[in-house]
Formats: sequence, C-alpha cells, structure tokens
Amino acid sequence: MKKESMNNSDLHFEHKQWRSELSFWEDELKTFNNRLEELIKRWTDKNVLAQLEHFQNQFIRQGEVIDTLQHHINVHETNMVTHDEKGENVINVNLAKHHVAFRDRMETQRKIYGDLKKDFYRFLPKFM
Repeated sequence: MKKESMNNSDLHFEHKQWRSELSFWEDELKTFNNRLEELIKRWTDKNVLAQLEHFQNQFIRQGEVIDTLQHHINVHETNMVTHDEKGENVINVNLAKHHVAFRDRMETQRKIYGDLKKDFYRFLPKFM
C-alpha cells in the first residue's frame, strides 16, 4: 500500500483556504456587531439587552478564536518556509500530525461559528 505524503504546496493551499474563510468570518462579525449596535440603541428592555450582551460576548470570543487560528496558520507557514529554504518539500511527521489536528479544529470551529450565526439569525427577526 502506497503511503500518501503531504508536501508544502498542498499545505499552503489549505492554509490559503482557511485564511480566506477566517477573513470572511471577521467581516461577518463586523456586520453582526453593527447590527447589535442598532439594536442596543433601540431597546431598553433588560431581557432583550441581556440577550444582546450574550451575542456581543460570543462575537468577541469568536474574534479571539479567529485571531488564534490565524496565528497558528502563520506559525505553520513560517515553519514551511524554513523547510522550503532547506529544500525539504515533504513535511515531517509531527508537522503533518499538527496540520491534520488543525484541520479537525477548523471543522469544529465551522460548526461552532455556524451554530452561533443560526442563533443570531433566529434572534434578529424578533427584535428588529
């Protein structure tokens, strides 16, 4: 059975995809926060404001997670550049394991972020 190898160009391609996705999420969070500001100005009901604060906290947390994920990608890219400069195109086993684990982390984050968006979209019509 032939072993599948990972090379830097494959990993770089996936990193570019993840960066684009994370950048899109950042833009969405800006839009969501703008919508929250509109609602905060409109409502004085403490229950509604508490829900708005909940979403505001979640959006802040998601921004922090995005920053962490972007940092991890940058660290991995820097490591890959070091390997490229040495003429080592095939990633070592530990880096490949980290990459696969990060891929799983991105999948989990997609679910978490997607669920938050669904909740926010369900919330908006009630209070707009």
